[in-house]
This record gives sequence, C-alpha cells and structure tokens, in this order.
Amino acid sequence: MGSIASSGSTVITAKTGRLRRRIATAVIGVVLLIVGAGIGVGVLLHGGGPAPRAASLPSAKLPDVSAPSPVLASLSTSAPAPDPGVLKTTLSPLLNAPALGPGVSASVLDVATGDTLIDQGATDPATPASTQKLLTSVAALTELGPSATIPTTAVAGATPGEVVLVGGGDPTLSRKAPSQIYPGAPTLAELARQVHAALPAGTQVSRVVVDNSLFSGPLTAPGWQPDDAPSSYAAPVTAAAVDGARVSPGSTTRSGQPGIDAGAAFADALGAPGATVVLGQAPAGARTLGTVHSAPVERLVEEALSMSDNMLAEALSRQVALARHLPASFEGSAKAVTAVLADAKVDMAGVTLVDGSGLSRLDRVPAGVLAAVVRGASDGDLGNAAGLLSGLPVAGYDGTLADRGDSDPKTYPGSVRAKTGTLLGVHALAGTVVTEDGRLLAFAVLADGSSGSETAAESALDDVATQLARCGCR
Repeated sequence: MGSIASSGSTVITAKTGRLRRRIATAVIGVVLLIVGAGIGVGVLLHGGGPAPRAASLPSAKLPDVSAPSPVLASLSTSAPAPDPGVLKTTLSPLLNAPALGPGVSASVLDVATGDTLIDQGATDPATPASTQKLLTSVAALTELGPSATIPTTAVAGATPGEVVLVGGGDPTLSRKAPSQIYPGAPTLAELARQVHAALPAGTQVSRVVVDNSLFSGPLTAPGWQPDDAPSSYAAPVTAAAVDGARVSPGSTTRSGQPGIDAGAAFADALGAPGATVVLGQAPAGARTLGTVHSAPVERLVEEALSMSDNMLAEALSRQVALARHLPASFEGSAKAVTAVLADAKVDMAGVTLVDGSGLSRLDRVPAGVLAAVVRGASDGDLGNAAGLLSGLPVAGYDGTLADRGDSDPKTYPGSVRAKTGTLLGVHALAGTVVTEDGRLLAFAVLADGSSGSETAAESALDDVATQLARCGCR
C-alpha cells in the first residue's frame, strides 16, 4: 500500500513498573543469599556452635526508574483536518487511475465533525462486493447486540435411537475441539456429550435427522453465479452447517450439501458413524437433549469482516431477519438489514440489498452510505456498532489486507483499516485511515467498471488509501 505514516497511531512503550518490581525482587534475593551463605559458613567452621555475629550489610538501594508511560496513546483532539480542496486535488488523479475503470465513486468523511472531504459520485448506487458486509455487521451488532449468541440444539427423534440436529443458523459449529477455523466456536463433541448424558443408558443412535427448517427460500441468492456455490468461498445457505460449510475442517472447499455433512459429522461425534443421516424436521414438542452456543456476535462479526467469510455474513443477516420477525431467507434478511440501518438513522437512499455477503451482483450501495456507516461506528453514533472496527483488516498485518502493505519503518500499524471487496470487474475498499497529522477519516471507494487485472486495481485502491494516510493536505 506504499508508505503509510501517522503521528496519531498507537504508541507502545515499556511497562517500567513491572521492571521495578523485578529489580527489587532480584536485589532482595541476592541479600538473602549472602546472609544465608554467611550463616552456613559459620556453622561449618565452628562445628555447629554459636555463629559469630554477621557483618552488617549496607541497605539495598534500588535504581531510580521513571514512571511508566501509557502503553496506548489516543488520537490527538487537536489534529488538523485536511482541506477538502487540497485533498481533492491530491486524490483526483488516483481515483481516476485507468486500472479502476470508469465511474469510480468515492466518499471521505472527517470522523470528528462528519464533514464531507471528498464526494465523487458518493450518492450513486454501485456494486459493493464484500464491503456490503459492513452493513450486515452493523445491523447484527445493533439489532442482536454484541454479546448475543446463536444456539444449535439436539432433540429426541420420533423413534428410539433417533436424534435430531436442529440447525440454529450457526455455521461455525465445529467438528474439531477446539475449532481450527473459528475461535470460541461450539463443538459437535460437546453437543454429543450432552446427548449421551440425556439419553437412557445403553441407547444406540441409529438415525440422525437434520432439521434445516429455520431458514426458508432458495439456497442461493439472485445474482450469484452458477459456480459460486459450492466453491472455495460460498455454499448453499442452510440452517445447519459445520466448519463454515467446508467439506472438512482444514479444507478451503465448501460443500454442496452442508446439512447432510453436518448430520454425518454429528453421527461420528455420537459414536455412530454408521447411522442413517437424512433431512427432516424435529417432532413437535420434542425433548431437548443438548444445546451449544456460538461465540458472541461481536466475535462473529470480526471473523466475517477480517476473513471476508460469506457464509458467516449470510448467517448473521438471517439472525437479523429472525429478530425482526421476518423470514430467514435472502429476501427477508435483506429487508431486515435495510430496516435496522434505516431505524439507526443511516440514509439508505440508493441501497438495494439482495443478500447479506455482497456476493450478488444485484446488490447496490452508494460509497457515501458505506463511509457514513464506518463513521457512525467510529464516533459512537451507531451505538453498539463500535465492534465493527475491530473486525476491519489492518493493512500489511492481517485479514484480507495482510499482504497489502510494506515494510517502511515509518509506517505505523493500524493507519489503514478497511474492508475489501472483490468480484470480477469490481474492486472496493472502505474503512478508516489516520492521516499523517493524526486525524481519523472514514472512507469508501467503489470501482465496479474495472476491466484490468485484479492486482492493478487493488494497487490503485491502495494508492488512494496511502495518500489519505500521508496527507496533511492543508
């Protein structure tokens, strides 16, 4: 991303209070050793008789250590904002780079004041690709709350030996303990342990039914391409799935039958690998045998954003639909996310949502809406949405921006934190940037008419972010 410098980024210094305690402990230990050694020698020389008086020792003197400095330093409240005219002159050539194609839209906002610094077609609807996950994430954090969890339940079937896995819409449910993919994810092993404890002693599980009825409607969204599901990044969206609908915990390949895979994995966890696995529904009023819960929503949002996890984003949007008493379908979740953001006073003019992940080419979101959502999460206007920020990939460090940075020693980690978006011919970047003067900005750039290489388009977007970070622009 070129050189990114910021005088207002996080500053890390040594904890000298801990050093003071270690030095004190070491000195006292030395004193005790010396005294003990003197006594021991006296005993040896005098055959166990009375020891001579120990020589007086000078009092230990600890070195002077200055008071510890803060480990984290906040942004300066007096950092100057870029001049809009100067910033426009600086960014215009970068926003019109050939690699981005025609019709690039961009929005840059000053987080502290909300002032618009750049408006290049910021109200024009454009294909957002995965930057749409910002909208889904804010809706989930706002509607569900950061600490909410998603349950997966097992209930007794209609006949002895039958167990029903009731999908709750948590794709992080793991075959492995602990999960190799999602930190804090629930495991099939724990659910199976609860089931065995609840069943009559000696019960042999012979049949596993997978209940996907919580979700409704098509398994793929309008605007998804035929080879999108299954692929390495998406699968049919079902209420029951394991390991993000992957065919195995360590695989990048997603499954074409997530529900059946979940049932087979549950049968293995129950110690019944030969059990019949079918799709069906739980009997009305069935007895609960066990329940496990996902990590909190704020952790799920972090995973969905950092690694651009389409299946996790779709699951979160379905949970928003359920909370709004709408069908847990693509259509219902799109309506729910739109309604939650509108209720939060986000101007949704020009927004058309078809799915929760941004994988559909029919999604439309103006750059100005994305920048406004990031700004609202940054300054507290969107309440619980602050969890959005911790999930943004950090340029040159993690997530989908891990390889989009450099080794310039003047670059402070965290200057650019942004969600990426990529489809064929679509490239986007939206997030926060700390300027060279320490001013926090929210930005979004959407280029949905690119015909060049992906590498060239991403490099062009990185140039925009880099210039924002370098900018005094006054």
